[in-house]
Amino acid sequence: MIQASPGSPRHSRPPQNRPPQNRPPQNRPPQNLEREESQLWRWILLFMVLLAAGFAALAWERLESLPYHLGPMALGVLILSVLLAVYAYGRRREVGELKLLLQNLQEHVGAAPSEDQLDQLNEMIARSQRSFKELIDSLEDGACAVSLDGTLRTVNKSVSDLVGLPYTAIVGKKFFDFLEEPTRGSVEAGLARFLEKRHWAGTVRVRFKSSARPLYFDCVLNAIVKSGEVVGVSVLGRDVTGQHEKELRFTELFETLQEGAYFSTPEGRLLDANPALVSILGYATKEELLALDPGRLNVDPAEEPVLGRAPDDRGGVRAREITLRKKDGTPAAFLESSRAVWDASGKLIRYQGTLVDITERRKLERQLLQQEEFRRHLLESFPDLILVVDLQERYTFVSSRVRDLLGYRPEDLLGKRISETEDHSPELAALYHEVAAGTEIFGAAEYGARHRNGSWRTMRASASQLFDADSTLGGVIVSVRDITTEKKLEQQIVQSERLAAMGAMIGGVAHELNNPLTSILGVSELLQDSQTTDAARKQVAILQQQARRAAEIVHNLTYFSSPPAPGKTRVSLGEIAERTLNLHAYSLRKNSIAVDFLREPGVPYVEGDPHQLMQVFLNLILNAEQAIRETRDRGTLRIRLGSSGESVWASFHDDGPGIPADILASIFDPFYTTKRPGRGTGLGLSICKSVMKEHNGTIEAANAPGGGAVFTVTLRAAATSG
Repeated sequence: MIQASPGSPRHSRPPQNRPPQNRPPQNRPPQNLEREESQLWRWILLFMVLLAAGFAALAWERLESLPYHLGPMALGVLILSVLLAVYAYGRRREVGELKLLLQNLQEHVGAAPSEDQLDQLNEMIARSQRSFKELIDSLEDGACAVSLDGTLRTVNKSVSDLVGLPYTAIVGKKFFDFLEEPTRGSVEAGLARFLEKRHWAGTVRVRFKSSARPLYFDCVLNAIVKSGEVVGVSVLGRDVTGQHEKELRFTELFETLQEGAYFSTPEGRLLDANPALVSILGYATKEELLALDPGRLNVDPAEEPVLGRAPDDRGGVRAREITLRKKDGTPAAFLESSRAVWDASGKLIRYQGTLVDITERRKLERQLLQQEEFRRHLLESFPDLILVVDLQERYTFVSSRVRDLLGYRPEDLLGKRISETEDHSPELAALYHEVAAGTEIFGAAEYGARHRNGSWRTMRASASQLFDADSTLGGVIVSVRDITTEKKLEQQIVQSERLAAMGAMIGGVAHELNNPLTSILGVSELLQDSQTTDAARKQVAILQQQARRAAEIVHNLTYFSSPPAPGKTRVSLGEIAERTLNLHAYSLRKNSIAVDFLREPGVPYVEGDPHQLMQVFLNLILNAEQAIRETRDRGTLRIRLGSSGESVWASFHDDGPGIPADILASIFDPFYTTKRPGRGTGLGLSICKSVMKEHNGTIEAANAPGGGAVFTVTLRAAATSG
């Protein structure tokens, strides 16, 4: 600083010649400057404390309720504090310079300060004012000072930009001249309380006359006190319009969501809930729901709160299905999706999530499952096999009835084409193509199908078109029924009727043949007695022998075709075997099958029906003949009769291919046959077994060690007559 010398010409001027306005104050000792310096520092510190406190009071609750971080706001406060510190440092240096200058002045008491000193002092004061103005203008937030009557004493550049007028056009005017909101009445209504508290912080809706758009500011108001009285108000306001609009949109979204939305503590206590969640849980008001203890929403109150988290849960996103209890006590299923919310320091403050009521969905799913189970059980109980074939000829559904009908598992056919299946039926494939092509909307066909065990079945298939939900043809549904039994019964009935007609015809033919044969036998005997030469007698003997043979055949036909007499009689199995062989001798000779018939001497009689036993022997001879013909041009049938203890047995041994081991246990089942449909009824052996059961006897089948099949009939010997 420049100090004035006592001998200076400037200081030789009389004091009265100085202009009064340039005289520095004479009554400001250094002690007053010290006090001003201390007061200045106190004001700065107080301003910073009030600014931080106001910011915390305004922002704390809002920061807690927002789902995003506000770190930039804390950075702004730090920058503002640095600027204030720089400003305070500059002011303190200027005050130090003033103190040094005044000390120099006091050293020359009685001497007037020089013009240079006065100019220097004025320059320092102006520079200090400019620095303060630049500091205030550098603030992004609006700042101003207002007297109690509403007169604007000072404003920063942010306020000027908001109003749209220069500094000089604003200062000295009433702030009501520029604002539509807040109104004069609302300000005056709160003035008395402010004068009592001397501080206020909150969000203010502001609308300038120059703009129709409302703005929102987080404001901090502090009283300006002079001599213990409030003479004005300092205002600091931050524009939070964008934040407010985001909060408003978030609130609108939160309130209008159809899904339930909530905020909760980590312990599961609800902090907030939207109207949808209140309605879903059956409560009248949100306050009633928020007042509940966390465990009240549990179906089992003894369990941990459903919305709570475990202590080791770090708050990641959680998606799960939960059950909550409504107000009326009924449980409701929800899909919950929640995540954690942290504050700027990384502290977990709450959880937020959504709850989608899926109670009706789960109910519908259970109903659909029940319907599916009902449909599945219904299809499984059908006596028919249900097949669904798509337009690519692939099986898309096969009921489990296929196990009984064909011996396959459903998965053995699923995904396969009809033509890819083993022993597929051309008739079934043709039926499918006709229905799938629309040639027939509904069709039916009969076809032969081979069971997995080798037996043949006769099937009747009924097919119709299958449409999907949008009435588009999606495939063909086929119902298959095993009609093997019905077909064989039909054949058996036809055969029975044919045999009955044949029996009647044989009876008539035998009666008609008996008369000529009797005459031939009588005449041949007369001729034999009248012939004198050996050659003539020999020819008559041949004639008589053939006539007797013809009469025996007619007698056997009459015996076989006549209705069985009621009850059982003593019969000889050997005689029945001979009669049966005589009846079937022509067929055996024609097929080059030799008969080796041996019987033990003294075979006892048995009690039985000769006609039924003759039917058993005939069926066994026919089976042997057919078995031999399948593998060779000629063969041998060995028939043996004997007795063992109280039993009489007869065995029929052919030299055919034998019986496969896998079907040996099934050959006596009704309608069981390995022949194609039309070549056998499958009833022959079943009838044999039934007849033997009626006679308290047995029939067994086995494979001979040397090849071929052996059927053995065993009956109890008849009691000898006294």
